[in-house]
Amino acid sequence: MKCQCGGEFEFTLAQNVQQLLFPKSSPSCHWCCFGVKNHMANGVGGDFFDFLTLPDGSQSVFLGDVTGHGLHASVVMSLLYGFLHRACLKSCVPIDAVLETNQFLQSFAERSQKYDHFFSSTLFFGTIHPETLEMRYINCGHLPPMVRRGERLFTLNSTGPPIGFFDHPEIEMRNFRFEKDDRLLLYTDGISEAVNTEGVMFGLRRLSHLLMHSDLNYLDFLEEIFAELQRFGAPNPPKDDCTAIVIDFHPFLAPVPKTEEAAD
Repeated sequence: MKCQCGGEFEFTLAQNVQQLLFPKSSPSCHWCCFGVKNHMANGVGGDFFDFLTLPDGSQSVFLGDVTGHGLHASVVMSLLYGFLHRACLKSCVPIDAVLETNQFLQSFAERSQKYDHFFSSTLFFGTIHPETLEMRYINCGHLPPMVRRGERLFTLNSTGPPIGFFDHPEIEMRNFRFEKDDRLLLYTDGISEAVNTEGVMFGLRRLSHLLMHSDLNYLDFLEEIFAELQRFGAPNPPKDDCTAIVIDFHPFLAPVPKTEEAAD
């Protein structure tokens, strides 16, 4: 007898495969703390992220948002995630990895004019050197990550178009040097562009205000972002995928030496 729940099974399988791609835990570093929270609109979607330690010892972080959402976006996301993961481990230079990934997406787009617009994505990709706290980064059409430094706010604006649209995109790599006690916030448009029942958008102003006025630790701060969306009246589940990453740069704490037991 033929099973009548094949569609549900295939959706669950796609959801489980997508979850296998995402990191199971954040990196453990002596110089910073990583936190991430992700909420897909339909159980599967187009947001993707990872944290990788590169061959030169730098720590990478990337966050992207594939065009569209739902099942088709999850398929493209899986392809993109796998290729970008490989490109990151092969090259420690962000622009090399991103340009190679762009060519990969273009190769799929060339095969079908009907689906070519689905093979595109925004992408923020940065590598941070643990000793200097200097980050080399590329922002391909992604919403600008924010850095809180005391009472100052910095934004890491776009340095090029989304990947997958052009054969030879003009992409610039930039540098940003973090300081101890900085907080870096990366996010996708499912958060900033969430709309409540009155048709009001959550917006970057509310998100930046939350960043600048919160004294919560990085994990509680992530929970506060999503709680604030609910208080604002954004739908739950969301209409678009929502992902937020927080990185706190803290002073190095030397390990406490073990004291020798006193002799009897």
